[in-house]
Amino acid sequence: MFTIGDISPEAARLVRVTQECVDLGLKAAKPWGHLGDIAYAINSHAQKHGYSVVEDIGGHGIGLDFHEEPFVSYVTPKGSEMVLVPGMMFTIEPMVNEGSPDFFVDEDDDWTVYTIDDGLSAQIEYMVLVTETGVEVLSK
Repeated sequence: MFTIGDISPEAARLVRVTQECVDLGLKAAKPWGHLGDIAYAINSHAQKHGYSVVEDIGGHGIGLDFHEEPFVSYVTPKGSEMVLVPGMMFTIEPMVNEGSPDFFVDEDDDWTVYTIDDGLSAQIEYMVLVTETGVEVLSK
């Protein structure tokens, strides 16, 4: 995620809060914790600032296939979902919207995502590795 030129204060705030969400998700990611711990940290911070988190677009496992399991949700409860085991690699990449969490995918390219209410959205992606002591950021 990056911005180009002068952006509105609303867009700057959304990008800042999305980065904070990712940072809080990273802090919540601990070996033998749960994917839901990451989700709770991200979703609660976004909601605290009046934003929504898209439910059907999440992170994913890193391995041999594109977008493989596990699906990393950002709206599940703390203590739920898969246990984080040292050696796991996945992405933390919430899509945070200023309005509704609903979206649609462009029919022409089957890839570009638009918010249903035409509101602003931000997404920041980190690839992480679960270690014995925490997580290591592999790429931003």
